[in-house]
Amino acid sequence: MEFDLIELIRRHTAQARDDVRVGIGDDAAVLAVPAGQELAVAIDTLVEGVHFPRGTTPADIGWKALAVNLSDLAAMGASPAWALLALTMPSADAAFVEGFAEGFAKLAQPHRLALVGGDTTRGPLTISVAVHGFVPPGHALTRAGARAGDAVLVTGTLGDAAAGLHAVQHPPRDDDRTGLRGFLIERLNRPTPRLAAGTALRGQATACVDVSDGLLADLGHICTASGVAAEIEAALLPRSSALLELHDDTTALHFALSGGDDYELCFTVPAARVAELQAGLARLGCGATKIGRIVEGEGVRVRAADGSRLATDRPGWEHFA
Repeated sequence: MEFDLIELIRRHTAQARDDVRVGIGDDAAVLAVPAGQELAVAIDTLVEGVHFPRGTTPADIGWKALAVNLSDLAAMGASPAWALLALTMPSADAAFVEGFAEGFAKLAQPHRLALVGGDTTRGPLTISVAVHGFVPPGHALTRAGARAGDAVLVTGTLGDAAAGLHAVQHPPRDDDRTGLRGFLIERLNRPTPRLAAGTALRGQATACVDVSDGLLADLGHICTASGVAAEIEAALLPRSSALLELHDDTTALHFALSGGDDYELCFTVPAARVAELQAGLARLGCGATKIGRIVEGEGVRVRAADGSRLATDRPGWEHFA
């Protein structure tokens, strides 16, 4: 049965690439890194009830398991190429695997990402995906280059995924605004990895991170790695109309600052380049909003419209907090 499941996954995720010398079916994949490229590698694990709610559809789980990893490549400015999959399930559920593989493949195929190997085991539902991508030598984005005077920007909108999780956990008594809830739940279940934006930021951004654990936490990683502080303006945070319509200002701000799972890019760029960079990202269809600046010091500070400092009790998600 295990090999039937592997064949089911292989059939759905088949992707022809000349740089895959040996793929699924042997003890290891054999892959060729193109000349003049460096290899970027990332891995993430999703656990049922922690990274996705119980009852999430198999196709949504498959999409998200890949999306969170592609987002890491995007934050490094890398282009995706290959993936490995370790799938642990309570039982050999062919229907689950079929749905999972369909969701995984729907995101993989437009990016020409080939699944080249992995493993299937029995246990609590857990998915680990390792992705590999290419970046020109010396052009990988990191968290360590932000400098005082740089502007802080984010792609897309913030807080939608956290609001989507809230919507799943608190079903409404009526369905008057189901469309808005559906939008937020879709943002939770099927995040969009900003790969085109990541490659466009090569040579432009001074530092970059994906917003997986919450803006405050992830921008904090840039500050720590770069030895700087950040000041952001609460009023400038981009929030969707669905988020603002379903939640009051205080809750929407909390979701935008501390909610995880948006998988947008937060990056820093010299102030003189902001307008040009925003125009370029707008042409790519995702856009970017300036939300603050890098200053001397440490940590992330949030300012209200009147200039006062807002208290931020919970910066974001921590697995072992």
